[in-house]
Amino acid sequence: MPDISSPSISLAALAPLLFVFGAAAVGVLIEAFAPRETRHPVQVGVALVGTLGGLIATLLLAGRREVTAGGALAVDGAGLFLQATITALGALSILLFAERSLDPARSAFVAMAAVPAGSPRDRELLTAPRVQTEVYPLTSFAIGGMMLFVTANDLLVMFVALEVLSLPLYLICGLARRRRLLSQEASVKYFLLGAFASGFFLYGLALVYGATGSVRLSMIRAAATENTGVLLVLGLALLIVGLMFKASVAPFHTWTPDVYQGAPTPVTAFMAACTKVAAFGAILRLLYVGFGTSEWTWRPIIYGIAIVSMVAGAILGLTQTDLKRMLAYSSIAHAGFLLTGVIGLGSGAGGSGLAATIFYLLVYGVTTVGVFAVLTLVRDGDGEAGHLSQWAGLAQRSPLTAAVMSLFLLSLAGIPLTSGFTGKFAVFRAAIEAGAWPLVVVGLLASAVAAFFYLRVIVLMYFSPPAPDGPTVGVPGLPTTIVLAITATATIVLGIVPGAVLDLADRAAIFVG
Repeated sequence: MPDISSPSISLAALAPLLFVFGAAAVGVLIEAFAPRETRHPVQVGVALVGTLGGLIATLLLAGRREVTAGGALAVDGAGLFLQATITALGALSILLFAERSLDPARSAFVAMAAVPAGSPRDRELLTAPRVQTEVYPLTSFAIGGMMLFVTANDLLVMFVALEVLSLPLYLICGLARRRRLLSQEASVKYFLLGAFASGFFLYGLALVYGATGSVRLSMIRAAATENTGVLLVLGLALLIVGLMFKASVAPFHTWTPDVYQGAPTPVTAFMAACTKVAAFGAILRLLYVGFGTSEWTWRPIIYGIAIVSMVAGAILGLTQTDLKRMLAYSSIAHAGFLLTGVIGLGSGAGGSGLAATIFYLLVYGVTTVGVFAVLTLVRDGDGEAGHLSQWAGLAQRSPLTAAVMSLFLLSLAGIPLTSGFTGKFAVFRAAIEAGAWPLVVVGLLASAVAAFFYLRVIVLMYFSPPAPDGPTVGVPGLPTTIVLAITATATIVLGIVPGAVLDLADRAAIFVG
């Protein structure tokens, strides 16, 4: 009988994952055994310890390059940079989840998810101080899945990570305390379309395995150098479809506006920032490690999808009157801008394209968390004031809130001296170096169109008279204040003096396989 050798596992390399998944497991035990009145502060503390512990462990691993867990996980510069980004943004999102001073009910999350929406018991619980604290371990599991997703060196592990990060998101999207039917509808849509996209990914995995005889990215790369058959191209195309859905890239974006609008705003911030980083991290690893020697198989696909996403996001964003839906289409346009950096992986510009893309993911994530944090402050009798007309004259009611919102919107528009400009400049330069200058021209035109709907909000806030019965601006508690301070400072610093972080991204732009 042959000997079965156990795979070599480096616990140090897995430390960031162990911190986050350990916090998630402890959170489940707290839900089972801790008294209800003490759960919320304990769950917040455990979730923050897990994410910040994961962040510190990731920083301590800087410069490490190894493949562990039997070749299933790759610890490298790009993976560690993305893991650090995910844990940092995840910690900021958890602080938004913990905010309890803005809503009379003291939380954005439902008191009891199992109660039917609109029932007498549901109306009774609408203003109750109770909160569904399962959101914290679910979020920790999602963050752990995202961290696994960006370091997976094996398509099967990548698929498992995709499901681990997705299933908690489907649940927490339906936990809004207000507009519960809209929130539950968003959750169901996200689940159904997510399951559909997972099917594409799994079928693509099967085709790639049939064409190459392996699910390991390094072995796929070696086989793809010799085998360029139709089966491999079809498999890669289906894998890309599954990942593009998770990254909310047009034309695979149909879930995005409804889910952004229906989910609790802190959850929308978490999804918009962290899920984007995780999905693009997986896309970069798949294309760079698995298919880096056969870029002709994916470059035309990415080229076309990038154009569709930039154009669709910019044009459809013009028609939106709800801020969360507008930011959803903004996210779709930014996914197209990110794909211009992905194009830069080819034609000898791999390091430049990879560094530019991971830097863009960082600055976009920070700005996105900040803009959704501001959204939670402006409120009417039904919760957040999401309609554009309700933001008219906001600068007269709260100059500081309007100024911070303007900063984030200018960054999303890519105006100079903000982090958004630096990020766009980096990805466009990488695309030009790769010879994709027509794509950059489309990106510049789409940026000009998209700038209109960002500037429209600023004009409304500063140059329109406020409505007599307009919304109020809540005074943020300590968690939201910390988030706004960090994100606003980072948006300015990464726009004015981005050199140190750009150099860090450039040094981290390495994949091992």
